[in-house]
Amino acid sequence: MADRVTVIGWDGSPLTQAARSALSAATLVAGAAHHLALPEVPLRAERIRLGSVDLAARRIAGHRGSAVVLADGDPGFFGVVRTLRAPEHGLEVEVVPAVSSVATAFARAGMPWDDARIVVAHRRTLRRAVNVCRAHPKVAVLTSPGAGPAELALLLDGVHRTFVICEELGTTREQVTVLTSDKVADLVWRDPNVVIVIGGAGSLTAASGNGSGWIAGHEPGYPPELRGWALPPADPQAPPAGEGEYAGLRAAQLARLGPRVGDLVWDIGSGGGALAAEAARFGAAVIAVDADPDACRRSVTEARRLGVQLQVVQGRAPHVLERLPEPDVVRIGGGGVPVVTAVADRRPQRIVTHASTRDEAEAIGAALAAGGYDVECALLQAVELDTADWTERERTVVFLLCGRHPEPRA
Repeated sequence: MADRVTVIGWDGSPLTQAARSALSAATLVAGAAHHLALPEVPLRAERIRLGSVDLAARRIAGHRGSAVVLADGDPGFFGVVRTLRAPEHGLEVEVVPAVSSVATAFARAGMPWDDARIVVAHRRTLRRAVNVCRAHPKVAVLTSPGAGPAELALLLDGVHRTFVICEELGTTREQVTVLTSDKVADLVWRDPNVVIVIGGAGSLTAASGNGSGWIAGHEPGYPPELRGWALPPADPQAPPAGEGEYAGLRAAQLARLGPRVGDLVWDIGSGGGALAAEAARFGAAVIAVDADPDACRRSVTEARRLGVQLQVVQGRAPHVLERLPEPDVVRIGGGGVPVVTAVADRRPQRIVTHASTRDEAEAIGAALAAGGYDVECALLQAVELDTADWTERERTVVFLLCGRHPEPRA
């Protein structure tokens, strides 16, 4: 029985001596159709058209002889190596690497990629991949059938991005196309492809590669002197914060929301955008919603100050929410029970809001419970002191409410 398999990466270049030697001795070769058509594949070898890697691994484990798996790009980078090394297959894996398709795509685009986020889009992960494209200025997407350039562009509706679409890299049919996202959905694209998505705040730096160059992945561009969370406003002349915007409540709300990469956050009644921008610093995609055009402008300014991406939507909840994509977590800054009910109907994992009176808190809690949420409520009190004489400067009392849905969103 085979207990060892050689995995050969293929990037369109001539195979290395190590790869040719492994293939010449192979009695079983698994790969895509264009891999199995390579002249180096022995005619006597059993051939498996690679669809399910798990099924191929079982065939390899039961095979008597030398097995080889051919895969596009670097098979250890979002590739077949992870599946083949799974304990249930009992295979020892030797890898002959090649240039990854992501590296090749950025080379074709003439851009550095150490500052890029890299995601895999399947049907089940497409929404989260799109949220990463919303939140970060440079993202490489490894696509799959049903989760390709057109689907990415459709779900990015309302967010302007530039797509660099690299089709069939390494083959004679290789093609690189640059389009704005609003035009991508109108065309048919060949698999496999890699899509580089660029745009939003910091897109010029992302495209040119003028970043910090010390850590892989996108680093938020907030000023180096800016440290901490729930910070006071940068502009001392800004309108005074309402009860739903003071720093202590904002910190507690962020803690309960737990925004993360791949999430979409709604901030309804976003005010000056402080919470929305700070949620984006965690790597989440954020849509800030407010009926006040001045508040929307301040949200854009705050996002620019912190170097993060925000989509700002002017409109009044709950009606404006109907056209927004599905959220993972939601912070409600105002609107009361009608907005809470409308949001609960969309079933995000978390809903966080506040109330100024106990009666209002009880009504919101009842609305959350009616929507199927487990409800937490806490009374928060903050007293700001003047440290010159340690006298009370300002006191804030507010009810914090959090609804947790028992069923996680896919």
